[in-house]
Amino acid sequence: MTKRTDSLRVRMVLSHVAVVFVGVITVLIATSLLAPTFINDHIRVMEELTDSEAGAAAVEDFENGVLTGFGQALFIGTIMSTIVALLVGFLASNRLLRPIDGIRTATRRLASGAYNERIDPPPEAELAALAQDVNALAQTLEDTEQRRLRLISEVAHELRTPLATIKGYMEGLVDGVFPATDEVFIATGKEAARLERLATDLSELSRVEERALDLRFEALDLGEVVRGVADRLQPQFVDKGVALAVAELPPLRALADRDRMAQVFTNVVGNALSYTPQGGSVHISGDATSDGVSVSVADTGRGLDRQQLETVFDRFYRADRSAPGGAGIGLTIAKSLVQTQRGTIAVSSGGPGNGATFTITLPATTA
Repeated sequence: MTKRTDSLRVRMVLSHVAVVFVGVITVLIATSLLAPTFINDHIRVMEELTDSEAGAAAVEDFENGVLTGFGQALFIGTIMSTIVALLVGFLASNRLLRPIDGIRTATRRLASGAYNERIDPPPEAELAALAQDVNALAQTLEDTEQRRLRLISEVAHELRTPLATIKGYMEGLVDGVFPATDEVFIATGKEAARLERLATDLSELSRVEERALDLRFEALDLGEVVRGVADRLQPQFVDKGVALAVAELPPLRALADRDRMAQVFTNVVGNALSYTPQGGSVHISGDATSDGVSVSVADTGRGLDRQQLETVFDRFYRADRSAPGGAGIGLTIAKSLVQTQRGTIAVSSGGPGNGATFTITLPATTA
């Protein structure tokens, strides 16, 4: 149990009283040392004026009266100062602790899940800074909770379609509506594969965002990695009728994880393929400076407007739901993987119908 003396209010009141007593003791010590000298000097002057015994008695009575009166005044002043110190300490502690109590109440409400709780900054600069920090924490918690709820909704949405399709096929087979043909089993298998891919992507995304990946950094040439990805995806470009061109790349030396960078380029190039219509093209180029190396993937696809440029890396975001592709997690994973390797990924577009360019940049290395 917290002791009463541990209370900040009690300590503040006691500190005011302590100041009073320290002041009184200081006055008392100074008076004890200096007052007799001052009084004796005054008495010698009086003795020079009065040489009689009556004068001497009057001087002695004067000295005793001064010292007694001063002691009484000091005693009464100490009592009054203590009372005033208690009153001022109580008022000052209330003024200071009232906003602190408000902050405590707000933090308890935040802990209970009321993430919309906010605190009005008090006039004291230090407490206002504390209130602003608590408000920033509340805003972060509220944003996190909204993302969590949105993620649950989006995952449920992505699961609903393949599950409904599989359920429909299975019920059709059981009821005899569909014949047990290879086409039905192939379609069911595709939906099951879609569910498996979604589960794999979600697991991968969770590991990336939690920084739980085991990255194996090595000095590599990003040009070799991107050319390998282009060769592997070339058949898909041929099937869709989209041209894929890789420019003559300079040495792009970087310290990175080869497999993870291959995953990044696969996601970005695959995204460009999904949103580039037949007859379009995707062009890959690279650049190297003393500070970093970059690879750009430019397509002639549907393009992005200003709002889409800000949300294209969000989880489950798809600029065109009708376009073939995954669940909208690929670019999110790519961004997280690049950032984990101390790099950046940016997107630019001339607007709808003018294609988009994704640029991946990593710190350069001389190794």
